[in-house]
Amino acid sequence: MSAISSAARTVLVTGADQRLGFATARRLIADGATVIAHVGQQDHADETMQLLTAGAQPGRVRMIHADFAHLAEVDELGRTLATDLTRLDALINTASIPAPEGRTITGDGHELTFQVDYLAPQRLTVALVPALAAARGRVVNVTSKLHRTGNIDYTDLDRNRGIYTAHAIYSQAKLALTMFGRSLAESGPEEITAVSVHPADFEIDLPQLLSHRGAPLDAAAAVVADLADLAVPVVNGGYYEGTESAKAAALVRNSRARARLAAWTIQLAAAA
Repeated sequence: MSAISSAARTVLVTGADQRLGFATARRLIADGATVIAHVGQQDHADETMQLLTAGAQPGRVRMIHADFAHLAEVDELGRTLATDLTRLDALINTASIPAPEGRTITGDGHELTFQVDYLAPQRLTVALVPALAAARGRVVNVTSKLHRTGNIDYTDLDRNRGIYTAHAIYSQAKLALTMFGRSLAESGPEEITAVSVHPADFEIDLPQLLSHRGAPLDAAAAVVADLADLAVPVVNGGYYEGTESAKAAALVRNSRARARLAAWTIQLAAAA
């Protein structure tokens, strides 16, 4: 792993081997930040590192790996980073997958999309709370406006019994992530700010939506990078569509619903 420069703010971007994550990491490097670039697939690491470091100052990029489909890898990464980092200026959770057409269960026993898009980033974020608090840092969760169509069914979160549709499971995962962001802002350390963002008028994870072809990826990356800048004022716990503050789903604004999700997630982590 490359040594991290101490001269610039340090930002961790998950999913740097995916379209939005890569574009966001590249934007941050161009702006002078030191970037810890997470990749989900080890065989993408060398290529991603080469592309991100082209023209960058030495020590400005560090590559890390964890497959979010394996929670043990996520937990190990969280422990490693928590030990290595005394401070972290921002964490940008862009790592995400579209829901597969058919129900897929991970080795951890969870529906794949729910694990990758919610459980994994939630666990990594919690592990990094001390480093974020030390820097009075910020968490940016990349969500989707489709979270408004989601529902949290605590009796069947992995959709083992109910009817499975890719749209429903994706929306549920993004809803849970958006709820977590609001809870972190309200119940986490006061030094941390957290926001959720649908970065542009397109679904980064749903390219099958033909009407959204040709979406402005660089513009979306700029929105995400700007929200992670501590100099940019934000509504703590807020939900953004692009650069504009927007109204989140009712469950995001419901403190009892968020507390129930948090309790379920804590119970799950304790049982692991």
